[in-house]
Formats: sequence, structure tokens, C-alpha cells
Amino acid sequence: MTEPQRWHAETLAIVAGRAPKPGGPFNVPPTFASTYRDGGDVGYGRWGNPTWSAFEEALGELEGGYCVSFASGLAAVAALLAPLPLGSTVTYPRDGYSGTRGLLERLEKESRLHTHAVDVTDTHEVLEAMGDTDVLWLESPTNPTLGIADLPEILRAARDLGVVAVVDNTFATPMLQQPLTLGASAVVHSATKYIGGHSDLLMGAVIVDSESQRDELVEWRTSNGAIPGVMEAYLALRGLRTLPVRFARQQRTAAELAERLDDHRHVERVRYPGLATDPGFERASSQMGGFGAMLSFEVKDAESADRVVASLRLIVGGTSLGGVETTIDRRTRWRGEENVPGGLLRLSVGLEHPIDLWSDIDDALNHVFKG
Repeated sequence: MTEPQRWHAETLAIVAGRAPKPGGPFNVPPTFASTYRDGGDVGYGRWGNPTWSAFEEALGELEGGYCVSFASGLAAVAALLAPLPLGSTVTYPRDGYSGTRGLLERLEKESRLHTHAVDVTDTHEVLEAMGDTDVLWLESPTNPTLGIADLPEILRAARDLGVVAVVDNTFATPMLQQPLTLGASAVVHSATKYIGGHSDLLMGAVIVDSESQRDELVEWRTSNGAIPGVMEAYLALRGLRTLPVRFARQQRTAAELAERLDDHRHVERVRYPGLATDPGFERASSQMGGFGAMLSFEVKDAESADRVVASLRLIVGGTSLGGVETTIDRRTRWRGEENVPGGLLRLSVGLEHPIDLWSDIDDALNHVFKG
């Protein structure tokens, strides 16, 4: 039989994390237990759960490493940053997930870490910063401006310099890139987003390339209580099963909407690496298996952006992303997004018909700007 690691991602998403037990269920059921009888593999509910293990096996197979699940995406981020030795320097994206930046800001305020913000799309700036870096934190595409970092070159340099490099792969998902294969030390996911895919759970994950790293993360999770819920893990695994087909459809629709928005007279700029005019197009084309289902577009100002959101009838205003429904968010309404253009709207493209989505956006733009 073909070894599982040689199967395509679409196949792994279906078969990984399933115990082939004759007469057993196809799917590992949720195990609701805080206490176990003596003599088994798990002694207490905070130490492990078969439902977590099934999810971790599946996502680990897709990313090519060993997965540890956490209570949320930010809990996964904290599992990598909080244990760093006092005085460590973390270089991170100036344009990136506000939760990560907020945690780094707090750790620096507490004199636990030093931080250095860079434009991760500027490879020279990143490489210059690495001389004084212990941990390099990357996003590609970045949130919310969809910038593309040169992951192959940056990760190769980090490895040569002995710098720990972490890639937040939430936007790209393992469908488009597997950073461990490029030399990343760890990969982070907010499983709340595309992996869960239905806007009904909070969960995170870290994937590393060695069992010893995994064991350290499990120990940190156990001692700090950052464990995922059993039902959340069950739902996240069920969502993972359909990730390839969901993401493919969302990506096709995102590309169509980006092209249409790029031609719209009331849109000042579209940020989507699948557009040939996008600064990240060549990079994304060479290192990713597609361009993703997130895009951002800019209108005149924040007031106009808010009016566009209020005028939408189908697309839902909300701050999360990656679900089956299309959501939109003016990012500068949130603390920590002051460097983002005021009129920028982040669009997470769902599974609705693309023409219905476009009609909604076009009508809203024309209404706000009066044709």
C-alpha cells in the first residue's frame, strides 16, 4: 500500500487521523472525559484526548510534521513566544496579525522580550534584521494587506544563521504551502479560520519537525492549561476533511472578485497576490500553489468604507475569516491597526455564488458613491 505521506493533500485530508479498526466508525468520535481509568495511555483529561490526537495526526500529515493543538490561535502563538528566554529578540511583521503583535507588545512592556518590526516583503530589511534576532516570526500572505514574503530565501538564511523561524500559515493553509519543507522551525495556524471553516469554534495548532519539539509543546500546553475543547477538536477535524474542496472554490471566487474590483471606478486599490499587477504576484506564483481566498480593497476613506459595509445585504460584517460565508471588515476600527489605510476593507471570500457576491459589492459601492 502507498505510504500516506506520498498521497496528495486532498487524499490526506480525508484519510489522515483515522484508525482503521474493523467494525469501528469512520471518524474518531469526540471523547468527553476528564478522568480515565488507571492503566491506559491517558491518565487525566488535561494530558491528552483521542479526539485531539486524531486532529493532530491529520493536520500534521498535511503540513509534514508533528502537530500540537491549542485552545485558540493566540494560545498557539503564546506557546512559542511565552517560553522564550528573557531578553530574546523577536523580529516580526510590521503588517501582521494584531493578536501576535499585541502579545509581543505586552511581553516587551514586561521586559521579557525585545522586538523588532520589519516589512517582511522587503527581503533585504528582513535579512539585515536577522543578525540580531533569536526568533523570526513571518506571515505570508500578511494580514490584512496580503504582502508576500520570499519564504525560500528568508528561511534558508534563517537556517544558516541558526535563527528560529516561525511561519503563520493561516491565510495560505497547507493547501498552498508547507513552510516546514522550506526550512521553517515551526508553523502556526488559527484553526478557527479555514481549517474549521464554519465559524463555530476556537482552536489553534503548532506544527514542528521533530518529536522532541512536539513533546516540549505538549508539556507547555499541559502545564499552562491551554488545551482545546473536545467538541472543538472534533469539529475542526471534520472541517479539515473538506478543506481542499472548500478552499479551491473560495480561491476561484476570490480571484474573480479581485479582477472585478480592480476594474471598479470607486475602488482605489486591490490587494490580492493573484493579480498580475500585485507586487507579490511573481513571488506568490513561484512559491505557492495558489493565491488564497483573502483579499483587501481600498475605498476613499474610513467613513466611506463603513458606509459600504452598511450597504451590503449578502456579505456579513465581522472580524473573523475563513468560514463558508463571505465576511468583510474595516481593519482600522480595531486597536493596533493604525498603520493600515483607513479605507481598507478585508474580504474573506466564502462559498456563495460569485455573481451574487459581486452584485452585492457593486451595488454597495455604487450606492455609497452614487453611481
